Amino acid sequence: MLKVYLSGEIHTDWRDQIIDGAAELDVQFSGPVTDHAASDDCGVEILGAEADKFWHDRKGAQMNAIRTRKGIADADVVVVRFGEQYKQWNAAFDAGYAAALGKSLIILHGADHAHALKEVDAAALAVASEPAQVVDILRYVLTAQLP
Repeated sequence: MLKVYLSGEIHTDWRDQIIDGAAELDVQFSGPVTDHAASDDCGVEILGAEADKFWHDRKGAQMNAIRTRKGIADADVVVVRFGEQYKQWNAAFDAGYAAALGKSLIILHGADHAHALKEVDAAALAVASEPAQVVDILRYVLTAQLP
């Protein structure tokens, strides 16, 4: 079995495309909390309200980091998606963390981000532009079969 952590952009269905495409493969997927409100508010919901937005966000970020660190540490492969619309600093951080741990890293983004992500791409073992390519990579890794 291959353990794959799906990190990054949460505003499109790229995760579902990969999970559905890899349904016949022996892959276990994990990832961050993708409910934006739950992710933002988990810290104050569990540990108590904060009057200052900085500390509100900090509590949530630290709690989410527990899940993220565990997921990346346990993964064989980390896929990090950079979406078109938002600057995903957290995705870049996850990619760097995975690279520092020596994880097999697949970066997923469109052509518009190629220059901005050149250092991130250089740390990856593969750079894909479509979720289907990630599925093809996983299939090849597990079965040695080409698309």
